[in-house]
Amino acid sequence: MNSLDLDVLTQARAWHAQGQPVWLVTVIETWGSAPRPPGALLAMRGDGLVVGSVSGGCVEDDLIERVRHGERIDRPSMVSYGVTKEEAARFGLPCGGNLRLVQEPLTETAWIDELLARTQRHELVARRLDLETGRVTIETAVRGESFQFDGQSLRALFGPRWRLLIIGAGQLSRVLANMALALDFDVVCCDPREEYHLTWDIQNTTFSRAMPDDLVADLQLDPHSAVVALTHDPKLDDMALLEALKSPAFYVGALGSRSNTRKRKERLALFDLSADEIDRLHGPVGLDIGARTPAEIALSILAELIAVRNGVRLSQKKEGSSLPQDTHRSAIQP
Repeated sequence: MNSLDLDVLTQARAWHAQGQPVWLVTVIETWGSAPRPPGALLAMRGDGLVVGSVSGGCVEDDLIERVRHGERIDRPSMVSYGVTKEEAARFGLPCGGNLRLVQEPLTETAWIDELLARTQRHELVARRLDLETGRVTIETAVRGESFQFDGQSLRALFGPRWRLLIIGAGQLSRVLANMALALDFDVVCCDPREEYHLTWDIQNTTFSRAMPDDLVADLQLDPHSAVVALTHDPKLDDMALLEALKSPAFYVGALGSRSNTRKRKERLALFDLSADEIDRLHGPVGLDIGARTPAEIALSILAELIAVRNGVRLSQKKEGSSLPQDTHRSAIQP
């Protein structure tokens, strides 16, 4: 899920309320280099207006033409593109990529109301569509699940499947939180210092005044969680890192120079952490893009975090930076 999919459903609901005919189109399967992943969503109005995407554009054009020429499906159905080499070229699917979609008429929107309300509360939910009946139900989902299609029903996830814990509530943390929200992270900020707690006003985030190490333990970090320590205060950062480095979190990073990172690792070695656990620390945090301002630094942090999540080699780091040994692993499953 990403925020685009929620925008698609919001617009589809508005069109339906206006009395417009609306169809939803969901990517259910791809091969080769199809540009959109399973679960990607598009809404199409009766006059051909669309929101969202299922390809690079050519498939959308074909869907629009079908509607404009009178095609009006009244029950869920499947359609395939790029089955032949010629079709793949025609529909902009590089390297012979193929694409299978499910089209469905939007007949009622109560399920959209429920889905949007629950995701607004930071819940992770799944939309299940029965292709035989067209019935849609909203179910509770958990991190680690992925899009499913068995030929009879599809189950697509909506809501924050990824979580970011930020230690410290300074200016950089505020910018980082807003950017992470745009990337569909569930953002938690932790800072027990009174002067920072009073000024945190980032909407759609959770703020905690607990001690960072206690909160890390309480959150039960999983492989869909990331931790970034930004306070510059070893009493806060190091205590959080002690717990985070022992967790399954896919990313643990800390702000600081290369010299400070070496000193931090020396301090961490005094506690019950193995060498391998300490080596998981990303520091200095972020890719080397010449960042100076809080926004640029936040961008560099998120760029590194996303690269790690996607299994991309971290080649753009400052010389001498502390990097985990395994920096070119396979992408984490959503």
